[in-house]
Amino acid sequence: MKATEKRHWADTVADQAVQRGRKHAVSSGVTPSGPFHIGHLREILTADAIYRTLSERNVECSFTYVADSLDPLRRVYPFLDPATYSPHVGKPLSCIPCPCGEHANYAEHFLIPFIETLDRLGVQVETVRAHEAYARGDFDEVVITALEQQDTIRAILQQETGKQPPEGWSPFNVLCPECGRITTTTVTGFDARRNTVSYKCTCGSEGTVPIAGNGKLTWRVDWPARWKVLGVTAEQFGKDHASKGGSYDTGSRIAREVFGIEPPLPVPYEWIGLRGLGDMSSSKGNVVTISQVLDVVPPEVIRFFIFKNNLTKSLTFDPGLPLLNLFDEYETAARAGDSRAVDLARAGAGETLGIPYRHVVSLVQTTNGDVDTIAEILRRNGIEVEDREALNRLVMYASRWLETFAPEEVKFQVQESLPERVADLSDEQKQFLGTLAGRLQGGMNAEQIHNLIYAIKEEMDLSPAAVFQAIYVSLLGKDRGPRAGWFLSSLDLDFVARRFKEAAAR
Repeated sequence: MKATEKRHWADTVADQAVQRGRKHAVSSGVTPSGPFHIGHLREILTADAIYRTLSERNVECSFTYVADSLDPLRRVYPFLDPATYSPHVGKPLSCIPCPCGEHANYAEHFLIPFIETLDRLGVQVETVRAHEAYARGDFDEVVITALEQQDTIRAILQQETGKQPPEGWSPFNVLCPECGRITTTTVTGFDARRNTVSYKCTCGSEGTVPIAGNGKLTWRVDWPARWKVLGVTAEQFGKDHASKGGSYDTGSRIAREVFGIEPPLPVPYEWIGLRGLGDMSSSKGNVVTISQVLDVVPPEVIRFFIFKNNLTKSLTFDPGLPLLNLFDEYETAARAGDSRAVDLARAGAGETLGIPYRHVVSLVQTTNGDVDTIAEILRRNGIEVEDREALNRLVMYASRWLETFAPEEVKFQVQESLPERVADLSDEQKQFLGTLAGRLQGGMNAEQIHNLIYAIKEEMDLSPAAVFQAIYVSLLGKDRGPRAGWFLSSLDLDFVARRFKEAAAR
């Protein structure tokens, strides 16, 4: 850590945790109701940082991700077919058909790809599916406790939220065996000795069923119950849960007064928004998925995005040009070698190649992604790439970024013939191109070309805008383009000289 670098939040949280003891269980949870997006990474990667930091200190620690697969489908989301999914509103996600037909259920359709992305991100976590844990009977004891003390819980909820729970409220929602819904039942009784619960449903069904596999505690009770069942000692959560009277406040009291445990160390964080569209939401379809981002930049860059910022800072994710800046910021910090955020971001990643991502994006377009040609251009510019596989990956990332997120002003194509727009260039600009053509020499690298451009600019007393416009218009038919030195060094300089001479003569 640099002398000027503030202590990282992960180390501060670890300090607070160690003061509580030397054995910890970190937990995280997200409902698999839709595509997992970049916003969800603040949840899971914050937990990962806490887990890693505690493990570095030889603290006995576990890390669990809970998939809330028993949560109901609350409405037909924009990405779902209304005719297919309207009949399933109110049913647990684990009991609803998979949208693509290739997974066991709706929850698994979104959960499996998410687990795969966690592996790509270097996150080593045990996944607990809520519907399986409840079916095993893991929650039977806490369900009975909650039912026995529902008056206490009701009073806590009213005192903390200022709202009176509705008539017939119960801390446990029974899964109706007839209609399959978990949102339409009322608890009419329970048997603590037999671990059963009696219910009545709006569909007309009523009866008695085992607790295991036939329901779920309501969210504000399920969360502290989970702390009890999993032994959670540290948990991060969004700012909505951290607000006064929010889920953490009610959960803390329920943990102490009902389940007889201390609540975990709270680690609240701000949300991540999507540039121009606000906070990301799976249910609204306002997302950039984790998989989409991992297709265009290495996982350590995305980890760095989370770890370089304070938890209390609201973040905005922009997969366009700012993503290129993020990549290069990570490369610079990684080469400096003394950033705590980089240490946490690496997660086993290899060394950086030291190539600005913007240059790679430019080279991919000038070479049609030919890795051998790119390696040769880099060599001419003083960058020897020994790890060809790493370069292949970098070219792949850049190619995908160009296909999916690159704004139009970044995309370019060298024109096969002289663009018509050359006719609009001034006589001074054409003279500049002719002079530059005469001084270009084979084998010049990016820095030499850059210096040559500026030397001629000074000689002719031209503005930077004028000289660069002349270069880009004659080669691309556009007013702007990639950094000129690197761009021209990636082309056949004989071709460049001929094109400039042709433009000068127009």
